[in-house]
Amino acid sequence: MEFNRLFSADVPSFMRSPVREIFRKVDLSAICSFAGGYPAAVTFPVEDLRRLPGLVLDKYGTKALQYGATQGVPELREAIAARYGVPVSRVQITTSSQQGIDVCTRILCDPGDVILTTEPTYLGALQSFKAYRADVRPIWGRKGIAPETVVSDDPSQSRPAPSSGPSLLCGRGWQQVSGTTPSRPDSSPIKFIYVIPDFNNPSGETMTLEQRKEIVALARELDVVIVEDSPYRELRYSGEEVPTLYSLAPERTLHLGSFSKIFAPGFRLGWIIGPEVLLEQIYICKQALDLCPPVFDQYLATEFLTSGALDANLVKTKAEYRRRRDLMVSLLEKYMPEGVTWTYPEGGLFLFLTLPEGVDTIDMYDEALSKGVAYVAGSFFFLDGSHRNTMRLNFSFIAEEKMEPGLKLLGEIIGNRIRA
Repeated sequence: MEFNRLFSADVPSFMRSPVREIFRKVDLSAICSFAGGYPAAVTFPVEDLRRLPGLVLDKYGTKALQYGATQGVPELREAIAARYGVPVSRVQITTSSQQGIDVCTRILCDPGDVILTTEPTYLGALQSFKAYRADVRPIWGRKGIAPETVVSDDPSQSRPAPSSGPSLLCGRGWQQVSGTTPSRPDSSPIKFIYVIPDFNNPSGETMTLEQRKEIVALARELDVVIVEDSPYRELRYSGEEVPTLYSLAPERTLHLGSFSKIFAPGFRLGWIIGPEVLLEQIYICKQALDLCPPVFDQYLATEFLTSGALDANLVKTKAEYRRRRDLMVSLLEKYMPEGVTWTYPEGGLFLFLTLPEGVDTIDMYDEALSKGVAYVAGSFFFLDGSHRNTMRLNFSFIAEEKMEPGLKLLGEIIGNRIRA
């Protein structure tokens, strides 16, 4: 049977994840992998999870095993509302924050509609946007990543690195990016601006307050929604907290959160905080997708959050990630050849490396993998596939004893390419 004729018009727009393709082809335990975005297993609250299921069954009974409300169980919505200081009516539970990205796109975009995003940006978001055949365009661009000095908590680890943030090209300068103006009747409508303001995936960078205000001003000028993807915000372990975009523009911001990085990713739970009129459409959309988020998992998350166990575990998690970040930075200092720079994130799970011009990290990938080290080429996170001299490294998941040999090997491979 010829199945191709039966596929929908959306199918050709689906993107493969290069990260998932690595996992599909390679035994991660057999190599030094910096490719995934997995949290460290040592941060999972195993002891809490030994007691929580019994507590949930004792407290909620068979209700915890039944179908639940599409918006999420009231207890979890109330707990999230209290934690973030918003009305319960502005909280929607999702089956992962990835679903949050997907439903926001699904309710707002028709094929050809414009989504604006900063660069580099999250690959999973691009997959969702492309699946709905949206026209994704950059609002922040780089003509190259200009070296500046990153000041770490340890001055001896300061190092030339990519700039703290790219410059805004949009707003009244929209024509510089798109070649059209939003007000033209024959132009595609702009529906929303997608950003990861805290510890960006892949760059690890955090938007300044001034940059966030620029995003808000742009959204108000264009009269569009902001989708604030914030799965890492609770994982700040140095620097000062910056206000959320939601706090700056609650009337037009959908703020996406996740339990995957602060509880356990296997529960597949996230949330959206936003205007009720938008959440109502997401509620209707979710009815067709999965009826409701996993109910037992929601009650586990409720008890984990309200008992204080989440905050206690976050203290240990942030200390662990800070130590791993600093270990990776010290090893990069030790093994990377001259001309290689990197970010120094204040939180999250990633560093972003920039290699000298002419070193192609996609072309280098098969060699690196064959020698036992994996990374994600940075060009996958740019809309036009540019910046082929960049890569994303994850410091949270790799076994600690593999970090040094992995970075030493990667430094040797890069050094050979630079000298070639």
